[in-house]
Amino acid sequence: MSTMSVHRTRFFRVPESGLRHQTARHVQRLAVSRAMKMDSESSIMEKAKELSGQFIAALPTPQIDTTKSSSNLRFNRLQQLDRELSRENIREFGQFVAREALLDEEYWTAARLRAEGHWEDRANDRYADNYKRKFTEQEFNAIKRRCRGQKGQKYMCIVTVKKEHSNVKRTILKSIVGTLDLSIWYLLHGETFPGERVRAPLFCRLSEAGPARYGYIGNLCVAKSARRQGIASSMMSFALESAKRTAGVEQVYVHVHRKNGPAQELYAKMGFKMVEEAAAQLVEEQTYLLCLQI
Repeated sequence: MSTMSVHRTRFFRVPESGLRHQTARHVQRLAVSRAMKMDSESSIMEKAKELSGQFIAALPTPQIDTTKSSSNLRFNRLQQLDRELSRENIREFGQFVAREALLDEEYWTAARLRAEGHWEDRANDRYADNYKRKFTEQEFNAIKRRCRGQKGQKYMCIVTVKKEHSNVKRTILKSIVGTLDLSIWYLLHGETFPGERVRAPLFCRLSEAGPARYGYIGNLCVAKSARRQGIASSMMSFALESAKRTAGVEQVYVHVHRKNGPAQELYAKMGFKMVEEAAAQLVEEQTYLLCLQI
């Protein structure tokens, strides 16, 4: 019979007093370490806040252009006196006067009039008022940008206002009944009409002499309550006179939708003729390009 030796596991007994003292010292050491860590983190956070505050204070204060907001406009402002303007800068007809818009309130009213005309056929749309407000704000800012001008461009926002009377005081908001834009541009190198698709060199240049300079009329709009009184044609005549007088242009262009019969009739009466070369490339846009030699 064989025998097998088994090793018995031995347990060492630690004195309770020693364990008790070692545990207390260990706990105390942990507490001190944790306190030091918390103090270190606190000082780091305070330093970070201090640096952050110094950094923010050093940043330049952002300049917000509040002049572009319609909230600064005085909608109860009275119409300015047309007799204070030079005779060559206005065109009187019937009970109305066509002239250049000069005030922000006039720019905003012109933008609002364009919004009304743009959404005229969709008056039953539940969101029409929201769309018109947004369109008005965007167009108002666009008019102000265009008035500041760009290289190679001059711009004029023309409005028609009701004539002033000594016993009647009207606000700007209620006096403007028509508007259009007149821009003076230069043809790009190789163009024979605005927007022509030509193979231009990599670096195009503007030809600022001769027939390359032209006028462009856009955003023609008349209040619904003031139509059939010659306002559109009178504004167009004033715009043509201004283009000739101030810029010396010989050609004025305008785009018209192919289904807009009344507008086409108006332009034809004023002598505009279709630019046949542009008709093919404007098929997708459903517009015609018209030109008038002045």
